[in-house]
Amino acid sequence: MRGRAWIGELRTWVTGVDPGLGRLRLAGVATAAMVLAVVLMSVVRGITGQPVTVVVFAAVLAMVSNLSVNEPDNHRRRVTTALMLLPAAAATVLGTLLAEHRLVSDTVFVLVMMVAVWIRRYGPRGMALGMAMFNPYFFTQFLQARPAQLPALLAAVGIGIGSTLLLRGWVFAEKPEKVLGDLLRAVRAHVHALALAVIDVLEAPADDEKDIDTALADLHRRRIRLNDTMLLVVDRIEQLREEQEGPDEEAGEDDPRRALSFAVADLELAAERLAVSTRRLADDPARPGALEPEVREALLEGVRGIASATATGVPEAMRGAVLDEARRSVAELVAEHSGARPREQRVAFAIVRLADALDGRASPVPPPITLAEPTEDEKADEEAEEEPGRPVDRIALSTRQAVQVGVATSLAIVVGELISPARWYWAVIAAFVVFAGTASRGDVLARGWQRLLGTVGGVVAGMLLAFLVGGRPIPTLVLLAVCVFLALYLFRVSVALLAFWITAVLALLYGLIGQFSVETLVLRVAETAVGGALGALAALVVLPKHTRAAFHEALDDTVLALDEALEATVDRLTGRPPAGLPVELARTADEKLGTLRQRAKPLDNPVPRRHGRGSYQRALRVLTAVDHYTRALARLSDRIVVPGWAPTLDPAVERIRANIVGLGELLRPGGPAGADGIVSAEDLVDAAEAWAARCDDPGLRRDMLSAVRPLRRIDQVVVGFARDLAGPAGRAQEPAESRG
Repeated sequence: MRGRAWIGELRTWVTGVDPGLGRLRLAGVATAAMVLAVVLMSVVRGITGQPVTVVVFAAVLAMVSNLSVNEPDNHRRRVTTALMLLPAAAATVLGTLLAEHRLVSDTVFVLVMMVAVWIRRYGPRGMALGMAMFNPYFFTQFLQARPAQLPALLAAVGIGIGSTLLLRGWVFAEKPEKVLGDLLRAVRAHVHALALAVIDVLEAPADDEKDIDTALADLHRRRIRLNDTMLLVVDRIEQLREEQEGPDEEAGEDDPRRALSFAVADLELAAERLAVSTRRLADDPARPGALEPEVREALLEGVRGIASATATGVPEAMRGAVLDEARRSVAELVAEHSGARPREQRVAFAIVRLADALDGRASPVPPPITLAEPTEDEKADEEAEEEPGRPVDRIALSTRQAVQVGVATSLAIVVGELISPARWYWAVIAAFVVFAGTASRGDVLARGWQRLLGTVGGVVAGMLLAFLVGGRPIPTLVLLAVCVFLALYLFRVSVALLAFWITAVLALLYGLIGQFSVETLVLRVAETAVGGALGALAALVVLPKHTRAAFHEALDDTVLALDEALEATVDRLTGRPPAGLPVELARTADEKLGTLRQRAKPLDNPVPRRHGRGSYQRALRVLTAVDHYTRALARLSDRIVVPGWAPTLDPAVERIRANIVGLGELLRPGGPAGADGIVSAEDLVDAAEAWAARCDDPGLRRDMLSAVRPLRRIDQVVVGFARDLAGPAGRAQEPAESRG
């Protein structure tokens, strides 16, 4: 790729890699806040004659207050940042007064860390306040603060956190409408990336299993990234509505934000349809590479048109023409009625649907259609059956991790001092941070391993940079700013990258103050390894949360959320008042699935002798499909209300819901050995479809039949997977349609 085409691809990649430019904004503001804190605290230092460490203290608090505050809107960010002043000041006073009493200060330090972890149960604000307790106390111990320094240290607290509050809360505050625009551009960039992945699948040679599997894995990753970005868009739209109207006000049919949220949902479902139909085509024994040349070329031309139309920088005037050309490329295949190429035709339909969604041709908020009023018998609601209880973990995750952190950091203090009395704090930090954002011992192990790898790489990079600048102030300060920015920009991407750049920062700082040595950096690796190992040991031995247990806990939450979304959707379709908005409940299910996906990552590590990887990934794929069709059905429930459909639709949905719950039971350890409790709802779905097919209104009939299809697909994927788990006997009973 050359010239303008290469530049266009680069712009598209940059747009998609940081949706809404959130990481760029955070890193830029945090770096600016640190610079402001350093400048202001340097003035205070010049007046008071305090050591340079108080300047470092202010800079660290500016960074921590930026990274720790993750509230969804600007008002809550301001409040949380301001509240951080209280625990930060208290921890500074306590740590300074106890610094000379080593045993007492270490004991209190462990308690502070335990409270900082336990308070995370109160959400993002609890997380921020916990970090505001931990970091100041830690630095008073690290700096060996004295009571005489207390006024300057408190000034550093106010300046560090105040710099963040000023810059992030007001000067560089997020503009929600601009962020939404950036996110929408990122959505288009992710659709572009997904289209390129589809092209790779279609171009893969038919006899190259490895090439096809690699292309399909890439398609799956791009689909997940698109889904994650879509969630950010919906959250931002909802935030705008609450800020401008209030959380309790219902958006009207003509509300532009409501229309936008539906348009975004249509785009996501259309993109997912293209990914799903392409995967099914790849599963065909003939493989995409063995397609008839003209069919294959038509599909490729259609997807290339989608990719061209979604590239960043394409003028709006050209976009429509390119999408029209994409539709024309597959028009002949779409119009074919022979039924000889159903899988190829599904891909062609998906291309047209995605082009329509990108072009805004699909009406985002069609008016609801209602049939005749229900009879008295139809108005009677069935009583909800009480769900069987599931085993409850009586120890909350925050409490469990607080105890684990207490044990791990206590050991880290002892062992860290044995290794180096002057650098023990590196072991404590490593033992503390491995528990951030983790839910199981597998998460802790993965996080500790990533931190160690990043530290080792950072030592090498730090030595090279330190030798390069040779202690010269100006180049060192420039490189310090660059390394800090990269650490802040990448910390949400990877723990290893954060550790890499922070270690490089330390190497440059030691070089600047004349204390650089290879031995010091090697000592950092040793202390980090010890701290990470002790954190992992605590996670494995002290109140362990097994990785599979965490996975199954998230699995239960996902199944329950899908069940609630389906229940609300069918209530709305049949004219009954739903327990909640189906689209919102479906979005909640999607978020639960995201948590499940995170919990499965440690189980997916290609470690020798680790069994069951395929089953976990297959379960995720099945639940992803169920989630996709549930959201599609929830979206349709905003269009049609048909009370008379209840007698045939309700039994089908009840059976499908029972099968989803049964699948969750089947996947749980100690669950049923076979799939006897999971019975196909095919006959019941056929009855609901037959009732819909008799509708006299052509438009309503089309919508009702469209609603039946997601139900049928949910039933097929759940029953098919359950029978696969049951073994050959179960697969022998599987209907041919569900295998297709």
